[in-house]
Amino acid sequence: MKLVEQLRSIMLSVAHNKLRVFLTSLGIIIGTFTIIMVVGIGNASEKAVEDQYKRLSVESITISKARGGTGGGRGGGSTSKTLTKEDALQMSELLTNVSNVGISTRTSSDIAYGTTAETVNIQGINEAYASITNLTPVSGELFTDEDGLMRNKVVVLGYNMADLLFEGDVNVAIGQKVLLKGTSYTVTGVLDRIGGSGGMSTGGGLANSTSADDMVFIPYDVAVKYTSGSSTRGGGGGASVTFIAQANNIDSVKPAIDEIKQYIGEVTGDSESYTVVDAGSTLSSAQETSKTMSALLIAVAAIVMIVSGIGIMNVLMVAVKERTREIGILKSIGAARRVILMEFLLEATFISLCGGILGVLLSIFAPWILSFTDIKYLATIEGLFIGLGFSVITGMFFGYYPAAKASKLKPIEALNYD
Repeated sequence: MKLVEQLRSIMLSVAHNKLRVFLTSLGIIIGTFTIIMVVGIGNASEKAVEDQYKRLSVESITISKARGGTGGGRGGGSTSKTLTKEDALQMSELLTNVSNVGISTRTSSDIAYGTTAETVNIQGINEAYASITNLTPVSGELFTDEDGLMRNKVVVLGYNMADLLFEGDVNVAIGQKVLLKGTSYTVTGVLDRIGGSGGMSTGGGLANSTSADDMVFIPYDVAVKYTSGSSTRGGGGGASVTFIAQANNIDSVKPAIDEIKQYIGEVTGDSESYTVVDAGSTLSSAQETSKTMSALLIAVAAIVMIVSGIGIMNVLMVAVKERTREIGILKSIGAARRVILMEFLLEATFISLCGGILGVLLSIFAPWILSFTDIKYLATIEGLFIGLGFSVITGMFFGYYPAAKASKLKPIEALNYD
């Protein structure tokens, strides 16, 4: 039996059972679409992680309060002392492998200009923090540490925030007054756009975004006094305080981490009261988390495919029963077992392939569907091939058993089947 005749037989079978074939392939369509969408979301999330950390230099080291660790101190019973702003800034002078130290505190609040208002993350920083994290203004200029000491109410806007408040013309923002927590601040600069913040928001608008594009920046001392209500001396407010140190060069990162940990132990009484990690380790950890989530979502989509595959197997089992006499006729005129096997296997593959193609076409609407959520999507050819590949493999795998069963039927029994 020639391949052309087999394909003709498959098309006749599909045409005769159009509704049943469509309902069978519906699961494949949804499964393929889900896999492509999951891969796209995963790609957007991984890119967001890379974009979030790309402004950090490779020599940067993040120092933050350890979770749940009030510290027992070396004495075993007392609570460890909190690392103050003054303690942290002295590291650049006291430690041989540390060249600069930045500090930041973050809280969320409302920002308003005219009739436009939004809840955002407000980050209080010093000049060193801006330098280490490569915060560069595209318009205007950054504030200085002097502004913080003088408690000047000045603010630098992330690009997206300036774009939102000033309706697309970020240059207009310079010198304008915006309200933060009901207090007027003068805009001194707008940061250059970093981009790629997709996937980092967890809902609730810009208040949950970790991208500098969506945030506003004010001097650290101003933030402590007017917005975060917290200081590094502990005792209040609930705002998080993070330090970022810069090693002399890439080779100094490891020695600098050791020096910082020792210094923290001497100052606070517990070297484990703060976590000290370099930018590379932080990026790797974030990427691993993102990949793990993507893998879990793909596993869920694969389960959808398996259920769809079982549906294909059931349909082919019914088809084998319906076409038992036809199989008997084919065998009686000399059709080899592999011919029967190939015909039913090709039919299963055809059904799953059609479902896969429809799933790929449906994925064109994924960006539009996700535009109603805070989830970002990044389409790739890789995602399309993964989704289509899953659909074809599913059809072949679950179609093999009915095909093998059909090929093993004995001609006499098949011809006498009622």
